[in-house]
Amino acid sequence: MTITLFKGKLHRLTVTEAALHYEGSITLDRELMEAATLLPYERVQVVNVNNGARLETYTIPAPAGSRTVCLNGPAARLCAPGDLVVVMAYADLTPQEAETHKPRVVLVDNDNNPTDIFDLDGADVSDPTMPVVTNAVEASDIWGPRLGHPVRTRASDGHRRR
Repeated sequence: MTITLFKGKLHRLTVTEAALHYEGSITLDRELMEAATLLPYERVQVVNVNNGARLETYTIPAPAGSRTVCLNGPAARLCAPGDLVVVMAYADLTPQEAETHKPRVVLVDNDNNPTDIFDLDGADVSDPTMPVVTNAVEASDIWGPRLGHPVRTRASDGHRRR
């Protein structure tokens, strides 16, 4: 038996394009996909924060660093450039796998640049605006070392530390 759990998400992306006459899917920056553990052609749910529309489609990678978020085909009728969306994926896991599963969350700024990347740990959340997390890293921790920037971590109290 398997159960379906939340696997990872890109939270509050800004839609950059809508291509009505493309055959379908959502095109996403490859770096953003990798940060959220999303694979090319993986089934995802897209939720539009602006109008409440929900849809399922699959991912197509865009060039890394492009920050592309393009809804293709019929989905282009549900999301317009400038809308905020949440892109979520799920995974079928055995109960044993589920016990240690930690979903990945990627937060972005208004230009779809990652600002925070963390794994949820399943602990009770006392402040709904700040999830309790483990293995928390900031986006700069992933790409920063390549550029010579210091690595920052999130302490157990949820505040960022250098």
